[in-house]
Amino acid sequence: MNRYPRDMAGYGPNIPAANWPDGAKIAVQIVLNYEEGGENNILHGDAASEGFLSEITGAAPWPGQRHWNMETIYEYGSRAGFWRVHSLLKDTPITVYGVATALARAPQQLKAMKDAGWEIASHGLKWIEHKDMPPEEEREQIREAIRLHTEVVGAPPRGWYTGRCSMNTIALAAEEGDFAYIADSYSDDLPYWMKAAGKDQLIVPYTMDCNDMRFAIQAGYTSGDDFETMVRDAFDMLYAEGQAGAPKMMSIGLHCRLIGRPSRAAALKRVMDYMQGHEGVWFATREQIADHWTAEHPPSNAQRPSQMDRDTFVDTFGGIFEHSPWIAEGAHALELGTYSDSAAGVHNALARVFRSATDAQKLGVLTAHPDLAGKLAAAGRLTAESSAEQAGAGLDMLTDEERTTFTDLNDRYTGKFGFPFIIAVKDNTKSSILDAFRRRIDHDRDTEFREACKQVERIAELRLIEKLGA
Repeated sequence: MNRYPRDMAGYGPNIPAANWPDGAKIAVQIVLNYEEGGENNILHGDAASEGFLSEITGAAPWPGQRHWNMETIYEYGSRAGFWRVHSLLKDTPITVYGVATALARAPQQLKAMKDAGWEIASHGLKWIEHKDMPPEEEREQIREAIRLHTEVVGAPPRGWYTGRCSMNTIALAAEEGDFAYIADSYSDDLPYWMKAAGKDQLIVPYTMDCNDMRFAIQAGYTSGDDFETMVRDAFDMLYAEGQAGAPKMMSIGLHCRLIGRPSRAAALKRVMDYMQGHEGVWFATREQIADHWTAEHPPSNAQRPSQMDRDTFVDTFGGIFEHSPWIAEGAHALELGTYSDSAAGVHNALARVFRSATDAQKLGVLTAHPDLAGKLAAAGRLTAESSAEQAGAGLDMLTDEERTTFTDLNDRYTGKFGFPFIIAVKDNTKSSILDAFRRRIDHDRDTEFREACKQVERIAELRLIEKLGA
């Protein structure tokens, strides 16, 4: 099957009710990344010094050398930055993304995290790049990260975030760890399920916008006010959506060596005061959010159209375009993806095949439709869909005069155009159908052929909405 592997659809317009505890309008999730002592360093067996997320503009790795300035910037995070952030957030439920080797070098900080009741999730074995790492090597790193984390923290991690990940990371993490969630995604404002390593894996997305990493990149923050404005604007937008009945999750990403600087920590304090000044705000760890979401929205095993085999797809959708299963066959052969797993998605695929067909093929679809209130209806020989549609407009309960009118119009229309009059009855009443009949019978054939095809597509759309939901 030709299937697109990325999920470009998400929840779409059908956003699930988060049902945050106590009717909260927003869930605020703060992450403190603890990476200091786990970054690239030849002392750690790495090939070069660190070159990522520091105060040094344009920093690059130094192969085979230690980098004193880089090392001391990271050391600031463990020596001073962590404790400043801890003093501000020790009474707030947050999640620590802890690099296992960094945690092993931070017993005092680790004790403070645990005393504060913070969740300590895994941030991998080392704070290094994984994009070029062979899968088996990355697998071994994940295994060792879980082992070391469990040894150092006293319990295995329930959450995972690599950050500098590869295309294999989520599948490998899902396979190797029994994680309540994986956070290597930036694709939504709510948790979501995906298939990974043959099982349902909850993803609790992270953020790069409300993230102090932007102090360390070119297109980033230059002052604490920039960070505060970004976080407040995100909070205000999501809080308003929650007030409107669509509560979301807000992620905030922090780093000890960045937000822990006094020039920036003041902005963190201001933004915390601002958010805590609102009612209906649930400050939660990612673990709490994952457990809540799993209880409220467990994974669904409903078969998705894009994953149906050809026979099942044709069986399910072959009658959407009246008596024309070849359209479903053609749709199944297209590139489908998660964006196809909705009424709009299936309709788009079916309509593409219909629109690309020859006029002769389209005519075959038109002539497959029955006359409105015609002989087939009277004989009870309509498809279930057509029968329900005509009944919904009252065409199964005509007076003798109305039946005569419809018969006359059907005969005149078919005689002129060579196909039956087609209209999406669900959009109409008996009266508006008759009005359209009388108006359209004066069209030239090309105009009416286009209109009939348009109506066929609309009928298909309505049938799919009934079958799959809006």
